[in-house]
Amino acid sequence: MKSLNADKNSASESAAAGAAGEAAGAAAGAACAGSAAGVAGESAAAAGTASEGAAVGDASTAAAAGFFTPNDQIDFSNVKIEPLFEEQVDFETFSKSDFRAVKVKACEAVKKSKKLLKFTLDDGTGTDRIILSGIHAYYEPEELVGRTLLAITNLPPRKMMGIDSCGMLLSAVNNKKDSEDEELHLIMLDNHIPAGAKLY
Repeated sequence: MKSLNADKNSASESAAAGAAGEAAGAAAGAACAGSAAGVAGESAAAAGTASEGAAVGDASTAAAAGFFTPNDQIDFSNVKIEPLFEEQVDFETFSKSDFRAVKVKACEAVKKSKKLLKFTLDDGTGTDRIILSGIHAYYEPEELVGRTLLAITNLPPRKMMGIDSCGMLLSAVNNKKDSEDEELHLIMLDNHIPAGAKLY
C-alpha cells in the first residue's frame, strides 16, 4: 500500500510540474509576442513620425520658396506699380506672340557679363533653345535648373555677348515706394505643365 501511495504521489507531482512548465512556457510566449508587437508598434509610430516630418519639411520648403505662400502672409505695402497702359492691343496682334512653357535643362553665367545668364531650355520641340536673360542680380544659375518658366519663342534671334538669344523669358517687375530699385521675379509655372505647352 505504501508503495502504491508513493507511486500515486509521484505521478501527481509529475503532472503538477508538467502543468506548471506548460503555464510558464505559455506566459513566456505571450511575453515574447507582446514584446514583438510593442517593437512593431514603435517602428510604425517612428515611420509615421518620419513621414509627417518629411511632409512638413516639404511644405516648409515650398513656403520658404514663396511659391505657395498665402498672399496675406506677404507684405506688399512698399510696392510701387507702374500705371496700366491706356493704349489697347487688338486680339490679332496679341495672338501673334507665341507663349510657351519651357523647362530649364542648364543655366550658367555668361563670361565677362555681370548681368547675363545663359539658359538651355526644353521647349518641347526636341531641340534645345538658348535664351539669355539679364537677371543675374536676382538669381543664381543653379537655383533655376529644373524650373518650368514662361517664354516668348517667336521673337527674332538677338545676339548678346556673341551668343544668339532665341526668345525672351517673362518676369514680373516692380519698384519700391521708397527707392528706384527694381524687384524682379521670374514667372515660374507648375512642373506638371509639359515643355512646349502653349499659354493663352
